[in-house]
Formats: sequence, C-alpha cells, structure tokens
Amino acid sequence: MTAEDSATHGSTIAVDPAADGQHRTGSPEPAAAPGGPGARPTGRSGTLLAGLGVVAFSLTFPSTAWGLESFGPWSLVALRSLLAAVIAGSVLLAARVRVPERRHWAGLAVVAGGVVVGFPLLTTLALQTSTTSHAAVVVGLLPLTTAVFASVRTGSRPPRAFWIAALTGAGVVIAFTVLQSGGALSTGDIYLFGALLVCAAGYTEGGRLARVMPGWQVIGWALILTMPLAVAGAAVALPYEPVRLTAHGAIGLVWVAAVSTFFGLYVWYRGMAEIGVARASQLQLAQPLLTLVWSFLLLGEEVSPAAPVAAVAVLFCIAATQRAGGARRRR
Repeated sequence: MTAEDSATHGSTIAVDPAADGQHRTGSPEPAAAPGGPGARPTGRSGTLLAGLGVVAFSLTFPSTAWGLESFGPWSLVALRSLLAAVIAGSVLLAARVRVPERRHWAGLAVVAGGVVVGFPLLTTLALQTSTTSHAAVVVGLLPLTTAVFASVRTGSRPPRAFWIAALTGAGVVIAFTVLQSGGALSTGDIYLFGALLVCAAGYTEGGRLARVMPGWQVIGWALILTMPLAVAGAAVALPYEPVRLTAHGAIGLVWVAAVSTFFGLYVWYRGMAEIGVARASQLQLAQPLLTLVWSFLLLGEEVSPAAPVAAVAVLFCIAATQRAGGARRRR
C-alpha cells in the first residue's frame, strides 16, 4: 500500500488516536500539525497499526492464489473490488459520513487507481506465471519505491541514514530475488514492476489524505469510486471465465476483499498518518518474508534456504529506518 508536510523543520505529528471514531467532513483539523514522511511518531500506535497492515498484506498473494483456484484473474479482481466496495459503502452509510470535499477527489482517484484496481490486477496477472514466493520478493522493492514517491510528492528529505538503510534493504530483496530465480526473471515480473509503481503512488496519496480524514474513509471512498468499474468488469468477465467454486477459492476472495483491501488499508493508512509514509513503508520490508512463510504453510511452496539470512538482514534494515531522524522539507 504520505502526509503532506506543511509544518516547519523538526515538527512532530499530532494525531488524535480517537479521530477515526469521529464524524468528519474531510477538512483538516486546525490543531493538527502534519509531519513529513519521515517525521517522528507520537507513540507506538502508528507503528503497531502499520505493522498490522503489513501482516494483512502478507497473506494477499497466497489468498489470491487460492482465489484463482475458483475464478479467472479478471473475475477475481472485479469481484474483489465489488465486495470490498459493498463493505465500505455499508460502513460509510451506517456511520452517516459526509461526502469528501471536491479538492480531495483527485487524490482519492489516485488511491483507487493504484491500490484498488492497478495493484490487484497487475499482481493477479503476474501470479498466472509466477509463484507467490517469487512475486512477494519482487514486490519487496515497494518500500523504497514508496519512500521515493513520498519524497517527490511532499518535498520532504529523509536523512541520509534513512536512505542508506532503505537502499540496503532493497539490495537484500534484489539479491534474494536473483538467487531464488537463478538469475532469470519471469514474464510476470513486468506486471510486478508496474504494480510497484501504481501501488507506491496510491500509498503516497492515501497517506497524505489520511492526515485530513480517517484512514477507513480514505479507502472507503476510493472503493466507492471503483464500484461502477467493478460491476462492469464482473459482468463482462464472469461469462468468459468459468467459476469452479471451492472452499479455498471462497476464502481467498473474502480475504483479499475484506481484509487486504478494506481492513488492511484502513490500519495501514492510519499508521502512516501517525509515523509518516517513508518510515511506515519500510515496515513492508518484512512483508515478502512473511509471505514466504504463508506460501510454505498454506500452498506448500518451497522456500529458499537463503530466506532466514535475508530475514535477519531485512529486520536490521527495518530497525535502522525506524531509528532514523525526521525528514526536512525542501526549500
């Protein structure tokens, strides 16, 4: 799966932990002092929430593989978005949430295009030719990609120590990918690299919006935007892609819709709003390794012997990025 840094250098993030239970119109709180992507957290709750999102995301690829046992790739993505949109719409309606201000809709469209449509579609197509373990490691480059997008979008400058740790973590992921694949990239890697770009853009814009409205509303309204497309996609794809419903297929669809798309992005965006996008994104360095575990336990895929070594190296990189100082805004 970015806060726009309008505060001065050295500012901290002031986010009301109870903000998500309030009825908002989508306008910024006057008392909040937005921090940059690398700003220091006000507590551990932001890290905990973002980490919970990573755990939810780590099961996305195995769940997608299960979903593909019952549905075609286009049908699965359409049904995933539609089911998640129904859940989001029901919650928004029950909470009587007002429609966001017009100035927020462009950002919501980026979130919708990146994390609701683009990433699920591209990764699902990639899993037609790639194993979940291979795809997970390639997507391990997402933290660095997100940090770059966040820096460009917000004009913030994480310290050099942050970038050294982030690049080291990315290097570990790349080395692990090459080792695992024997130096040959699959055709699905094109889809995966495209998924990196659109997802990083969606994370960055969603993190920025999560500073002015609750995270669940960010992903909720983004899902509502995609509902017409999801309905049309399901209507077109289902007649051409036979459905062979199995228990695995049903569980996979429900997980990617309710947990990966709605709940996971809710806690992820709220966590990013508290600790900053760049720092939160580095927690995702653990996601490929978690996915490798799930791939072994749930799908029976072989895990490279190098995985434990990579796991230790990546965890060190995560610790280093979390200890790095706050970001400065470019002048």
